[in-house]
Amino acid sequence: MAEAISDVVVAILAKYLQQLQRHPLRTKAITAGVLAGCSDAVAQKISGIKKLQMRRLLLIVLYGFAYGGPFGHFLHKLMDIIFVRKKDSKTIAKKVLLEQLISSPWNNIFFMMYYGLVVEGRPWGPVRSKVRKVYPSVQLTAWKFWPIVSWINYQYMPLPLRVVFHSFVAACWGVFLNLKARSTAIKRA
Repeated sequence: MAEAISDVVVAILAKYLQQLQRHPLRTKAITAGVLAGCSDAVAQKISGIKKLQMRRLLLIVLYGFAYGGPFGHFLHKLMDIIFVRKKDSKTIAKKVLLEQLISSPWNNIFFMMYYGLVVEGRPWGPVRSKVRKVYPSVQLTAWKFWPIVSWINYQYMPLPLRVVFHSFVAACWGVFLNLKARSTAIKRA
C-alpha cells in the first residue's frame, strides 16, 4: 500500500516537473494561485469562519495566479541575468539584499492595497490609512523572516523551483500571520 502511494506521488511529481519545464510561467502561476488559496482556506478556518468565504478565497487565488507566480517568475529570471547565475556567498547576499530592499516592500504594499480594495472592497481612503498605519510593522517583520527564506532559495533551489519554494513558504507565512493576528485579538479581548 505504501509503495503504491509512493509510486503515485513520484508519478505526480514527475508530471509536475515536466509541466514546469515545458510551461514555466503557467505552471508557476497556477502553483502560486493554488497555494495562496490553500493558505487562505486554512487561515479562514483558523480565524473561526464557519463557512468558507468563496469570494475572498477566489480573489486570493487570483492574486497568486495573476501576480504572485508571474512576479516571482520574472524576478528570479532577472536576478539570474543581473548576477549571471553565480552562487557564491557574496552574490547570494547581494541577491537577498536587492530582493529585500526592492521586491519585499513593493510586494507588501501591493498585497495590502489589493486586500483592502479588492478583497474587502473598501474605499481608497480607509485602505490608504490602514496601509500607512500597519505597513511599517509588517515590513519590519518581513525583514526578520524573508531574508532567511531568500538565502535558502538562492543557495539551494534551482531556478525553476524558486517560485514554487517561495509560494509554499508564503502559504505557510500567511497562515502564521493569521494565527498571530488571532492570538493578538484574543489577548486584547
